[in-house]
Amino acid sequence: MTPSSSPAPTTAPGSGVGRRSFLASTALAATAVAGGVPLLAACGGAPRAKKDGTTSGKDARKILPAFVAQNVVAPDLPSKNGSSAGFTTAIATERLKTSVTRKAGRGSTVRIMAPLWGSPPKSDNAYYRAMDEAIGVRTVWQNQDGNTYDEKLGAVLASSDIPDVVVVPAWNLTGKIPSAVGAKFADLGPYLSGDKVKAYPNLAAVPTDAWQRSIFGGALRGIPMPGSSVVNIAPFYRQDVFEKEGYPVPKSADAFLAWAKEATDARAKVWACDDMKWTAFSMFGVLPGGDKALWWNLVDGKLVNRVETEEYLEALEWTRKLFAAGVVHPDARAGSTQGDPGNRFTAGQVLVYNQDLSHWYSKSAEQAARNPGFRMGAFDITGHDGSDPVLYATQPANIWTFVSTKASEAVVKDVLAIANFCAAPYGTKERMLTDYGVEGTHYTLEKGLPVKNDTGNLQVVGAFDYLGDPAAYIAHPDRPDITRLQVGWQQRMGAFTRKTSFYGLTITEPARWANLADDFEQLEDDVVRGRKKIGDVQQAVSEWRDKGGDQLRDWYRKLLDETGSATGSAAAN
Repeated sequence: MTPSSSPAPTTAPGSGVGRRSFLASTALAATAVAGGVPLLAACGGAPRAKKDGTTSGKDARKILPAFVAQNVVAPDLPSKNGSSAGFTTAIATERLKTSVTRKAGRGSTVRIMAPLWGSPPKSDNAYYRAMDEAIGVRTVWQNQDGNTYDEKLGAVLASSDIPDVVVVPAWNLTGKIPSAVGAKFADLGPYLSGDKVKAYPNLAAVPTDAWQRSIFGGALRGIPMPGSSVVNIAPFYRQDVFEKEGYPVPKSADAFLAWAKEATDARAKVWACDDMKWTAFSMFGVLPGGDKALWWNLVDGKLVNRVETEEYLEALEWTRKLFAAGVVHPDARAGSTQGDPGNRFTAGQVLVYNQDLSHWYSKSAEQAARNPGFRMGAFDITGHDGSDPVLYATQPANIWTFVSTKASEAVVKDVLAIANFCAAPYGTKERMLTDYGVEGTHYTLEKGLPVKNDTGNLQVVGAFDYLGDPAAYIAHPDRPDITRLQVGWQQRMGAFTRKTSFYGLTITEPARWANLADDFEQLEDDVVRGRKKIGDVQQAVSEWRDKGGDQLRDWYRKLLDETGSATGSAAAN
């Protein structure tokens, strides 16, 4: 059996930015660990990178790797409507398949800088060495605090001493970092474009949408961490409490507010919900907020930004009503630094909160021993008036690993060998080693399920799981019910999901406009908490237009006209 895999939040849950979460397959503990995949760079002189813009259409087709599907282990729940695939059963050790038939590494020493949330393991540990031996490389890890990674990343990219491999999450592509990607990391096209990727079968099975997202500055500069394109933020509710109290599941914005007023009992320290802004954006059909390119969409022949829409204002106003009615937990009003919404939820202080879909497993597993009666569900998102929702696809990849342009060809090929090994699919020996380490050293089998010991929990974290990933999947053999719930929710929501005009594209905006919309998230939070008014948002939008928003619109429209969308034609409502 191989590990559970599902996206976990990185910053604000509504951002649509996700990172891989590897959860211990035991009902007693569930520890989410940051993960990612590699964006690699070729040796020698890379072509001059575009300063801004994007690449799609015919130009992209010349760059993209060929797609060759893998069928190592058939999922119990196939991907549908953009969902992850689902695996509900454990695979016995003796039945694990082999996806990498030879030791492909040639013995290079590879320096890797990556973010890590938690305590870094010792540099020369049994897990690192086991992976090195299996792949045929020597890795030297330079783990950095994930919470301040942007600061370290900026300093390293401004220096002349760049590690061979650098992991970069999408939420760190700010300031001067996007321009540094094209300048400091090399083109992988000579190794991966077209049929060349077939030398790396696991990478060839990575979905094309994710590869498209990995074109930076006119070149394929990385290997993506593929993800589901379905909205990843679910409105979770205490199903056990709802059933006990006889609460109906609200199916509209007005019904939710009415229920919330009934369910809140401040004296008993029970509030209906936490901050529901991200769910509001989905209910009211607001364009995605995680990636700036997704803020734009072609509607009736005109390019429109999310902050200009009535839906955006309506979502903020509805969320403001929740706060004004006193149905939101007081700590949520104080801000995200005050406690943890998930802990308030499991403690019964809030009955509904919104978070990454991975919480369905992690919170259920966490509570299994502490509170056997605990059950959580997730509302299907509806339109605010109870109609079918209008949902928008999230980007198909949001973490990459890059390789320095100074890396030799031998190092680049060895990094590709690492990536191909780590992108092994569920049900393989390579996936098991990558996610659990060595049996007996890092984990033991309990009732057929791998369970990490203390050494495994210390060493098998935030390392090789950054450097390669197969197509998105969810696997919780210890909780097959949760797997079915997660995949089923994605499939239902995927049926209402649309791709916007710039879906799947990595776009570098001109520097003069790159920070134009930076203040909107804080303004949103101020409005829903009553510190600012809807009129302040309308004023901010007017100022945004005057300061460059309309010029940026023209720039995006020209880009769309010249390059086209990644889906073949510009999306429209």
